Amino acid sequence: MNSIDLNGRCAVVTGGAQGFGRAITERFVASGARVAIWDHDIAFAERTAKEIGDPVTAVEVDVSDVAAVEAARDATMKAFGKIDILVNNAGIAGINKPVWETDLAEWRKVLRINLDGPFICCKAIVPLMIGHKYGRIINIASIAGKEGNPNAAHYSASKAGLIALTKSLGKELAAYDIAVNAVTPAAAKTAIFEQMTQQQIDFMLSKIPKGRFVLVEELAAMVAWLASEDCAFSTGAVFDISGGRATY
Repeated sequence: MNSIDLNGRCAVVTGGAQGFGRAITERFVASGARVAIWDHDIAFAERTAKEIGDPVTAVEVDVSDVAAVEAARDATMKAFGKIDILVNNAGIAGINKPVWETDLAEWRKVLRINLDGPFICCKAIVPLMIGHKYGRIINIASIAGKEGNPNAAHYSASKAGLIALTKSLGKELAAYDIAVNAVTPAAAKTAIFEQMTQQQIDFMLSKIPKGRFVLVEELAAMVAWLASEDCAFSTGAVFDISGGRATY
């Protein structure tokens, strides 16, 4: 593990109880940061926080609920006194169907968590970062947001929207030493696979020249650098980690 300096930094990781979020939390802690895991499953989040140990705390939140996010922000500020880093990681895959068979309610559910959630979290936390004239925001998008996966239009559209949100917010905050970047990983073997068919999983693997899924630790390493002071000039950017699937 390469050394990345996050000493003295305080971070929020949404969906931090498992998968990418847990790996990011562990890497942040190893780099010296304090982390608040924001998750809708508070029992799971508290168990993860206990397993990782200090300085990790768990906060219950539905990222699609404005009042809940604001309450989580206030609780985190009470615990840490500041928020330097925000990782918008919470997301769902939704049910795999072609567009014409996808229910509007299912479409809206995926967009609400995957796109509204990061918007609401940024809206709640960015003013604090502006006040400090420092911040790092990392949005966990997906290769699906670049290419569009068949039978997953809702998920693909939500991640494409998150990429666009990243670019817009990055430009808006460039003068405040607040970097906003996105990462576009290929799939990893996380709990989100439980929401997918084997056919969908096999399709995603077939698209990766590396011939394997990304490791959560590999994504966490990239996110840790993006969360550091070393990432001082890159903002509004999209960082690929797709095993060669996207070469643009």
